[in-house]
Parts: sequence; structure tokens; C-alpha cells
Amino acid sequence: MISQIVTLVGVLVGALTSYLSVTMAERARHRRTMETRWDQRKLDTYIEYAACVKEVADASKHSRLAEEGSETHKEFMAEMEEGERKRSALFEALVMLADPPAIEAAHEVNVALWEMIKLARTHEPPPVVGGLHERLNTYHERAREDLGIRRDSW
Repeated sequence: MISQIVTLVGVLVGALTSYLSVTMAERARHRRTMETRWDQRKLDTYIEYAACVKEVADASKHSRLAEEGSETHKEFMAEMEEGERKRSALFEALVMLADPPAIEAAHEVNVALWEMIKLARTHEPPPVVGGLHERLNTYHERAREDLGIRRDSW
């Protein structure tokens, strides 16, 4: 009878060990899948935000170069305003997904872009030293850090 109990306990311990190891492996796999999914969503958001910023900056630049009050000027201004609305929504998504350093870098990009928009609305020439490109470069660095992309791995 003792040998049967020992055998039964051995089978139960084996089954429990097997169950626990499979459960832990499944949880780890699920966690990796979720991390990959969110990293892809972050990457997409980072790219969409940067592309939108560039579109707004280009529209701002072209509107300043166009004759004030012309149809071309009005079209570029409308494009700039629409792009700014889109950028604002993308920034909110970025705030939800990104790490604080990347959010701060994106906020600095916003500040530089708002200055460009203000100059476009008043039809003033841009300053000689622009800060948008430098701030976008910092934004890209912070986004790479958040995603774990090392520059030396290229």
C-alpha cells in the first residue's frame, strides 16, 4: 500500500510540475507577444508623429514663401492647419505610449513647430537659426532609446 501511495504522490508531483512549467512558459510567451505588439504600436506612432510634424513645417514654409492672400497661400495655410490638428491627435497617442524622455522631446518639437506656425500666420520670415531640426533629432534619439534600438548596432 505504501508503494502505491508513493507512486501516486510521484505522479501528482510530476503532473503539478508539468502544469506549472507549461503555465509559466505560456505566460512568458504572452508577455513577449504583448511587448512586441506595443513596441510596434509605439514605432508606428513615433513615425506618424514625425512625418506629420514635417508636413506641417513644410506647409508653414511654403505658406510664407507664397504671396500673402493668394490662393496658393490660402491652400498652404489650410494644409498647415489641418496638419496641426492631426499632429495634436498624434501627440496625444504618443503621450499614452511613450516613455517620459520621448514625450519631453516631442513637446520640445511642438514648441518649435508652434513658433513656425505663428510666423506663417503672421507671414513673417523664419529666424536665421531654426530649432526644429535639432529638436527632431533629439526626438528621434529618445524614440530609439525607448524602443531599445542601439545606434551602434547598425
